[in-house]
Amino acid sequence: MIIYGRKPVFAALEQGRIKQLYLVKGSSFSIAQNVAIQYVSKDKLDEMANHGNHQGIVAVVKDYQTHPLQELTSGKHGLIVMLDGLEDPHNLGAILRTGDCIGIDGIIYKKHHAVSLNATVAKVSTGAIETVMVCEVTNLTQTLKELKKQGYWIVGTDVEKASDYRSYAYDTKLVLVIGSEGKGISRLVKQECDYLVKLPMVGTIQSLNASVAAGILLYHIYDKRHPFIGKK
Repeated sequence: MIIYGRKPVFAALEQGRIKQLYLVKGSSFSIAQNVAIQYVSKDKLDEMANHGNHQGIVAVVKDYQTHPLQELTSGKHGLIVMLDGLEDPHNLGAILRTGDCIGIDGIIYKKHHAVSLNATVAKVSTGAIETVMVCEVTNLTQTLKELKKQGYWIVGTDVEKASDYRSYAYDTKLVLVIGSEGKGISRLVKQECDYLVKLPMVGTIQSLNASVAAGILLYHIYDKRHPFIGKK
């Protein structure tokens, strides 16, 4: 797999996952690790990065590995994000980045029917693709049933039959379900939710970008669990 940009490439370097590194000719990057480096033209990097903003650095890396569900449930935060039908890699990258910032145990999505880990996700995540575990499953509803058995409460997002997101305590082990950009949460997944929340909309637009909604909710959960009690 090819990734590009300073932060994702340096994050992959720290994890020892670089197979080949390409730098623009005349680059001043200082690379301490013992990796194969090739200096090429900017046009070559443009081509390799599919004209993305590579910042003069492109790398061939080992494919990203997903994790079994039990690794996520063994995490210390008691907070997992499930993505139901998310298709935009920019959204997945942004949610990974937010998840790293506030502390989540991982992200679950459906195998073969949603966005997966790729160069765009790596770039947008600014390195969080290396730090936040991802779990691919074949059936979201069965996965939610299993998580319920392990003591998780399921909170889904909806735009209609839902309560204000500020009305829930978020003080248990939690799975936050974010729906697709166009369709939201599927009917079967919604049936497994213990609680449905929505973000108030006071303008003419009645929905938010999936990663923006996830960011608001995740930081609200963080705030509820870690209340600010004075100057730091």
